[in-house]
Amino acid sequence: MRRSSADTKAVILAAARDRFAKSGFERATIRAIAADAKIDPSMVMRYFGNKDQLFAAAADFDLDFPDLSSVDAGDVGAAMVAHFMNRWERDEALIVLLRSSTTNAVAAQRMREIFAAQLLPALAKVNAADPARSAGLIASQMLGMALCRYVLRLPPIVDMSREEIVSWLGPTVQRYLDSSA
Repeated sequence: MRRSSADTKAVILAAARDRFAKSGFERATIRAIAADAKIDPSMVMRYFGNKDQLFAAAADFDLDFPDLSSVDAGDVGAAMVAHFMNRWERDEALIVLLRSSTTNAVAAQRMREIFAAQLLPALAKVNAADPARSAGLIASQMLGMALCRYVLRLPPIVDMSREEIVSWLGPTVQRYLDSSA
């Protein structure tokens, strides 16, 4: 049975996300992804060009920030941490990107682009004291937490409930929003 172009791309992307998540960028191969998708490797190249472009497409995601402008100013930090926790756990794309960005320049650039394009505008809406600095510091907290919880799987962090993480990190993120020094 023949698939449409859109269906073929979707199957390739699903296989790529799974393979990148399991193997990381360096060890994942076009051949392995094609085998997982049950297609010829030339089809992967046809739709995505090369492994870097496939990875960029597979790791393309929306942080899906809600409009936090109606949240009480003192609760925005906790709301952001809760949102990030929900986002990390919703699908593997962010974890794939995080894992790969530690060793791959393309992945690291993609992570920077996503955070710059999506976190900074969200902070501008909540009147962060210094949006660019706040974005960098918030990213350091959220990426560090995700690395420890979802990639390194450090027991104390994995054992914490989402509510505990929000209560620990929320005030720190709030300080980043409120402080200009």
